[in-house]
Amino acid sequence: MNSKKKEPLIHITKRKALTWKQEWLVRLAGILIALILCAVITTFTTHLNPFGVYAAMFKGSFGSPRKIWVLGKELAILLMVSVALAPAFRMKFWNLGAEGQVTVGTLATAACMILLGDKIPNGVLILIMLIAAIVAGALWAFIPALFKAKWNTNETLFTLMMNYVATQLTAYYIIKWESPKGSGNVGIINAHTEAGWLPTLAGQKYFLITIVAAIVTVVMFIYLKYSKHGYELTVVGESQQTARYVGIKVDRVIIRTLLLSGAICGLTGWLLVAGSDHTITTSLAGGRGFLGVMVAWLAHFNPIAMVLSGLLLVFMSRGAGEISTTYGLNPSYGDILTGIILFFVIASEFFINYQLHFRSSKGKEE
Repeated sequence: MNSKKKEPLIHITKRKALTWKQEWLVRLAGILIALILCAVITTFTTHLNPFGVYAAMFKGSFGSPRKIWVLGKELAILLMVSVALAPAFRMKFWNLGAEGQVTVGTLATAACMILLGDKIPNGVLILIMLIAAIVAGALWAFIPALFKAKWNTNETLFTLMMNYVATQLTAYYIIKWESPKGSGNVGIINAHTEAGWLPTLAGQKYFLITIVAAIVTVVMFIYLKYSKHGYELTVVGESQQTARYVGIKVDRVIIRTLLLSGAICGLTGWLLVAGSDHTITTSLAGGRGFLGVMVAWLAHFNPIAMVLSGLLLVFMSRGAGEISTTYGLNPSYGDILTGIILFFVIASEFFINYQLHFRSSKGKEE
């Protein structure tokens, strides 16, 4: 007996690997579709010219030399966090504690500025601040790495909890150092002497921050792609059993890699306090520890590609703020547009990895 059985309307298969140019074409197509959808939504909900809205977003990031430098600074800080996460994620150690590691870096930096600001030369102070921030960030990452390596604890929960501990520890010292008393904040540290402030290069406040971020990004790319350590952590991420079989000491690789990630996060905290904000708050990291996860994932943990994914997110964030200012819209409206664009960017990753097949007009006979 012959019977007809219909195929599924849609079935999904794994796509063959695309070239990097093809991948970015898919992403750009996703962004273009998102922009068209945002234009339609803008027209019907606000009756504004969508091209004017997009022009305001562009103006928010590139409208003046100062805005460009602020954009560069924001990109540099986000890039530092994303690059810090790359080696851990390649090893499949899901480090969600970058927020806390940056926070303890800011705490260590601020402590040095407050306690040593008027006691030692500025150059020595900056060096001590740098070492303290790197050590603090590395220590904050070392604790969950040690527990993972020795007792196979859940690194996702452990690193998340470390974020809360870092925030509360910082809150305690903010009350201890608050100025003036009762204000609940520290204020600008060493405002009169500028002790511990990073120097201004080429007449630009944020030039040094962008240079440091660029160097760290390039060095991390070389480290992951060409060094023995980079090869080892990749093997550990693919299979710990295989890594042990070929003689790689997995515990050592886990701890070493997280020390590196934490150290870069601590360095980021140093840049925030000494080079940018010159103060300390519990929210100074600004959610970059979590946003950096998206930047790293979109770039497939490639530090150079993170420049593009990071620029996209920073551009949209600053552009959303400019929309609210220019048109008097609720700040949430800019966030809605940002969310739509991000949704399509993330969705484009599906089409990079998978292919849709639609049912043919003729049913399959059995």
